[in-house]
Amino acid sequence: MKAKHQRLALSLAALVALIGAGLLAMSALKDQAAYFYSPADLQKTAVPPGKAIRLGGMVQDKSITRDADGVTIHFIVEDGPATTPVRFKGIVPDLFKENSGVVAEGRFATDGVFVADNILAKHDERYMPPQLAGAEHKTESLAR
Repeated sequence: MKAKHQRLALSLAALVALIGAGLLAMSALKDQAAYFYSPADLQKTAVPPGKAIRLGGMVQDKSITRDADGVTIHFIVEDGPATTPVRFKGIVPDLFKENSGVVAEGRFATDGVFVADNILAKHDERYMPPQLAGAEHKTESLAR
């Protein structure tokens, strides 16, 4: 076999291996492509109990309740008319509050409640820590 043909065969083999690896990676990630499920998505998609997923949406107004143990909280995540009850045991982030965005990582229990292992509070692009928000207003008034 000539060297030219040998290089061509190796190039084709490398290309086939690269395409195969890409297809394998895409098939492995197809279920995890969405960053999180919203409550509306969960109404359309049947997620089996025990499967680890992320649930995202807004914390419903007046839905946060705390158990007597001080670390277990219950709240409802909403996405328009769709809602999902959530239970979390642990310390929530400072930004976690009603009418704010949240992403909860966990799994559904057999009773239909989403049991979160981790809570991530979301904020909008205009977020500014309270310490800096007050300083900005003072700076603007001094500059005028």
